[in-house]
Amino acid sequence: MRVVVSGGSGFLGSHLCEALLRRGDSVRCLDNFASSSSANVAPLLREPGFECIPCDVTVPFRVSGGVDAVVHLASPASPFDYARLPLETLAAGSQGTENMLRLAVRHRARFVLASTSEVYGDPRVHPQDEDYWGNVNPVGPRSVYDEAKRFAEALTMAYRRSQGTDAGIVRIFNTYGPRMRAHDGRVVSTFIRQALRGEALTLFGDGSQTRSFCYVDDMVRGLVAMIDTHRPGPFNLGNPGERTVRQLAELVLLITGSGSGLRFLPLPVDDPVRRRPVITRAREELDWHPRVPLEEGLRHTVDWFASQPDTLARPRERPAVGRPS
Repeated sequence: MRVVVSGGSGFLGSHLCEALLRRGDSVRCLDNFASSSSANVAPLLREPGFECIPCDVTVPFRVSGGVDAVVHLASPASPFDYARLPLETLAAGSQGTENMLRLAVRHRARFVLASTSEVYGDPRVHPQDEDYWGNVNPVGPRSVYDEAKRFAEALTMAYRRSQGTDAGIVRIFNTYGPRMRAHDGRVVSTFIRQALRGEALTLFGDGSQTRSFCYVDDMVRGLVAMIDTHRPGPFNLGNPGERTVRQLAELVLLITGSGSGLRFLPLPVDDPVRRRPVITRAREELDWHPRVPLEEGLRHTVDWFASQPDTLARPRERPAVGRPS
């Protein structure tokens, strides 16, 4: 297949590009590197089927040649990034989604939207299945990401219903693995960075809030399965194994052998208390479920961070320029 991936140089996007190339697809990665790194796809530039195109998908653009599938991953995806780039996050979910949909329409291609578990907000239903409409604060500090993705879902389904676009939606739950940015504000990367540097691990609240962590290889298999089907979804993609944030911190300390302690901070506004996906629909319709246990995935991730010591130091703050793709 000939696949266009927006946000393809990001953490998840680069793994997806790599997996598609490995199975023989050609891939064009669109990115403006506002919240990602070209280093993630640098090894792929030697592949004859890969092209990385600097591009802001929130403004009209053209892609030459044929296209069989379009995957829209472009968006700041960590609390640090969408707090730094609020307007750009909203643009990626609105104009960016529509421009990628128009690309799919022009080429009669399959379109896959990478949505998020954040569409469920701080859920009042637990665990969360795809029929739950969510509990989102539309004016809170997290709203730029949550509502951008909710709008993107509505837009995707409008194109499917009105234009006959072969479009589908996946809702991605917490994903981790190599190539995460050490300072992206996500809990796994933060804990690993702090443990390897001998710093106290920072927990918000009492650490009893729960998350479900899915290793990146498993998530990529789900995305590829979604590319290869014509089903609309939405599908929850995530690990149904639920852990408290404190349990995660203790596991990271065990794996790293760090003597770091724990430091507790006030709970952020609108931080979800519990998060766990129901993946019955993905099991039945995509034949997908996660395979990598949390302990194994964390060991791979810790090993990767340990091999990248320069990334653990605090970087200079990125300028908030351009719109992310």
